[in-house]
Amino acid sequence: MGKTKDHLLVTIAGLVVGIGAVLLTAFGNPGNMGFCIACFLRDIAGGVKLHSAEVVQYVRPEIIGLVLGAMLMALGTGEFRVRGGSSPALRFVIGFFVMVGALMFLGCPLRMVIRLGGGDGNALFGLAGFAAGVVVGSLFLRKGYSLKKAHPLGKLEGGVLPAVNVVLLVLLVAVPSVLAFSAEGPGSMHAPLLLSLGVSLVIGALAQRARLCMAGGIRDAVLLKDFHLLYGFAAIFAAVLVGNLITGRFHAGFADQPIAFNTLADGNWLWAFLGMALVGVGSVFLGGCPLRQLILAGSGNSDSAIAVLGMTVGAAFCHNFGLASSGAGTTTAGHIALLLGLVVVLLIGWCNLHREAQS
Repeated sequence: MGKTKDHLLVTIAGLVVGIGAVLLTAFGNPGNMGFCIACFLRDIAGGVKLHSAEVVQYVRPEIIGLVLGAMLMALGTGEFRVRGGSSPALRFVIGFFVMVGALMFLGCPLRMVIRLGGGDGNALFGLAGFAAGVVVGSLFLRKGYSLKKAHPLGKLEGGVLPAVNVVLLVLLVAVPSVLAFSAEGPGSMHAPLLLSLGVSLVIGALAQRARLCMAGGIRDAVLLKDFHLLYGFAAIFAAVLVGNLITGRFHAGFADQPIAFNTLADGNWLWAFLGMALVGVGSVFLGGCPLRQLILAGSGNSDSAIAVLGMTVGAAFCHNFGLASSGAGTTTAGHIALLLGLVVVLLIGWCNLHREAQS
């Protein structure tokens, strides 16, 4: 596939993601949150009762669709390759703290772009922090950072996370009484199940084929002067912006944004910046942003499945111990956890510099 076709594919994938986000929001998903990997993993953690925050409990079909869509595309193209064993415990820890950063900001890199397309100026601080974090992570890569080489594993290993998502879907459809559902708040806002599942299956397949990754896009731009992956996220922003303008959902400013705190109040801009900086560094160390981790996990990568598990546990921990932000702002406990996360993740990076790789 030539470069022009590659650019076209990633751009089309981005446009479909953006259109899907606008569509799902129009049909019930929370404002400026057609897709958010962090928020939706948090909701799933609540839906299976890993945390008790009643306003964020719902087994999101979007996550299920992304994983299964990626799996089907990988199987269809012969790219379902089961690999793993690359420092799984460290990947769990990094995934955990990526979620701490994302829930400080209130969104993953994908939602950050969607928030920008809705006019949310607060996301600018998140974007600046995320870019800074990816640059720092890229400098570690340049110095020889690595979590060791993954190796081939049995087929069963690669099917674990897709199987878990199939079980979640069966429970959601056939035995919903065993799950928790929010009666109010973001968890109670959702598009119809079939629409959410259908849209996310398509997006999961396209994201697998196009290798969509926000962290990878900035990383490649820094290290290789290659802006290919950023075309996809520019397309997401453009599609969401146009869609919001058409539907009357565009609202420019910092105050009164849906499910977001005002970063201009009480120094909250700093915590939005640092939260996404942690997400940026952690994403580079993991080899992809939260969306990419889901897609890789669906494609047979058990290391990414471990990272997703770390994010899910991190989400539950954040809500059980008051670390997550809300529309009212950030928390002191969250500040402490975020700073600890930055120290831990950077220490992991430092301890995994293999300078002999440079020789």
